[in-house]
Amino acid sequence: MQTFDCTCGNRLFFDNTVCTQCGSALGFCPACRRISPLSIEGDTIQCGHDDCGAPLIKCHNYAVEQVCNRCVVALKETDRNASHFCDCCRYNQTIPDLSVQDNRSKWARLEAAKRRLFYQLDLLGLPRGRNGEGVQPPLAFDFKADVIGATDLWQNMGEERVYTGHKEGTITINIREVDDVERERLRVAFGERHRTLIGHFRHEIGHYYWAVLVQGKPCEAECIKVFGDHHAMDYGAAKTHYYENGPPADWSSRFTSAYASMHPWEDFAETFAFYLEIVSALDTAKNMSLGGPGVTDNLDRMIKAYTRIGMALNEMNRAMELKDFAVRQFNEPVIGKLAFVHGLVRAGETPSPQLTDVTSGPGHSSAPPSASPPSSP
Repeated sequence: MQTFDCTCGNRLFFDNTVCTQCGSALGFCPACRRISPLSIEGDTIQCGHDDCGAPLIKCHNYAVEQVCNRCVVALKETDRNASHFCDCCRYNQTIPDLSVQDNRSKWARLEAAKRRLFYQLDLLGLPRGRNGEGVQPPLAFDFKADVIGATDLWQNMGEERVYTGHKEGTITINIREVDDVERERLRVAFGERHRTLIGHFRHEIGHYYWAVLVQGKPCEAECIKVFGDHHAMDYGAAKTHYYENGPPADWSSRFTSAYASMHPWEDFAETFAFYLEIVSALDTAKNMSLGGPGVTDNLDRMIKAYTRIGMALNEMNRAMELKDFAVRQFNEPVIGKLAFVHGLVRAGETPSPQLTDVTSGPGHSSAPPSASPPSSP
């Protein structure tokens, strides 16, 4: 993850909206791809960097909802009088019901995690698109809540449960994952070493890229050799078996997580999420002058650098009695799976997405949500 510089010389971070030194309003400028001070005169906004100066509009979810910090390039003067959504918010299909207390703050945390995910996707040059933009399946996000009884207690009958998962390009996140206590309870219940918002996004986008880059493509046969034959294993039966019997005793010698052992689709998604963890750590280390090669064509070099950085961060966390940073194992099968994902990502690279805007936006989840098949516990 990069840091940026204000024109006053202060260091800026990815989620900032105000410079703590000079007080300038900040926003992500898609023209120069920096968190930039905003030069605001009346209704006119420009990127405050002299080498850019692009005319900008705040994303609707920044200007109105205060859950974003990104801007849109004003292509024409009339753009200033319309609502626009940035290159992240434009993918929202359903947002939480904002009439419910605390849902706005939960939504803001979901958007922050999604922006970090999109930073990685852009860094890797991975394709994405909405309906009609040439990427199949089109990408969309639903942020939904369970529908519960009037007593605000979990009901055994008649409730509508939302499952975090992916289906046909739509990634659904249950907003209860924002609740730190609930997420920790689930982490312990499922025996997970980490359970984070960004982890959910990385896992589910793995399912999305399986559909975009593998399904029906020539590389699907190679994917089957590496991860197993998804055609030969009924997903529903595999899920039931996993939750009734748990992972195989030797899962740690063959998979990156216990959950990856459930089905080849989950193995791919967990491996893809692990790859994004490595990319994030190496990119941050390089940009924060901690050493390492950053993201390179050489996977072996990336793994060695991640191992070194992970060991150091684990010891730092242990000194503060925090959970280990790096918890996944680099056994031989996992390295082979990472190599497949690495090659897939390199082959799927495209130029950075066109950072245009749309004037149609997401709706509120006011009707009972329909549950999508789960792809994570």
